[in-house]
Amino acid sequence: MTNPTAVPEPGPRDAVTTHAAAGADTDVVGIAPDPAAAEGILADAPAEDIFGEDIHVKAKEIIERYPVARSALLPMLHLVQSVQGYVSQEGIAFCGRHLDLSDAEVSAVATFYTMYKRRPCGEHLVSVCTNTLCAALGGDAIYKTLQEHLGEDGKPLGHEETVGTPGERGSLTIEHAECLAACDLGPVLQVNYEYFDNQTPEKAVALVDALRAGKKPAPTRGAPLSDFKGAELQLAGFFPEDEQTYRGDVDGPSAAVETLRGAALAQDRGWVAPAAQDVPLPEVEKK
Repeated sequence: MTNPTAVPEPGPRDAVTTHAAAGADTDVVGIAPDPAAAEGILADAPAEDIFGEDIHVKAKEIIERYPVARSALLPMLHLVQSVQGYVSQEGIAFCGRHLDLSDAEVSAVATFYTMYKRRPCGEHLVSVCTNTLCAALGGDAIYKTLQEHLGEDGKPLGHEETVGTPGERGSLTIEHAECLAACDLGPVLQVNYEYFDNQTPEKAVALVDALRAGKKPAPTRGAPLSDFKGAELQLAGFFPEDEQTYRGDVDGPSAAVETLRGAALAQDRGWVAPAAQDVPLPEVEKK
């Protein structure tokens, strides 16, 4: 026999009261634990537009790239994050107004992809790969070490939690990532989606300490390091206007010796892929 709980909780315990969806005639405000909060939920007030004219112009530029406006939603969400450091309710409404989508439609996308954050990020986002190979090579140890190193008052820093004031200089948000697509260089981590390969707990601690001190260490490969908001602006499709800076970002070295090793072996030994054969497609039964 288990003790019932006041409200439903995970596990085998029964609840004192069965909670069902409210009917059309239910006084939601009257039965809410916090009537003031319920009033705010029920209020039909559109989210405030907190974005400047320059961001509205950028939004229109993004939309013009696509034959159908709603196709611009992903870069639009990155644009929002380049301003706020996360996707707020105001950001969701901003995308919805420009793309003629409901808040629910925008929220469904913003909550599906892990690159869209629902809480303010630090100046830098540190993503540690903890998928199978990186974990076996030391990714789990790196993540645990950073959690403890960046934590405060004896409490490790949690997934998508921030040390420092979000957005301010030296603040960091840490997350464990499922796969960063760099198994040949594992264990790896990313800072604002730029790679730092062949990591160890000691290297990772030195890296986050440098970031917290306001430095921007050079990634192992790829573009020079920016901050999280700057990376989001590029993901939205906006790059530096200065040609030299632009080429420096775009042409940053991305291939590593380890990545190209298989192709080099094949070339040295004369290996080639078998020629493709024309295979007739199966016939589809006509209806």
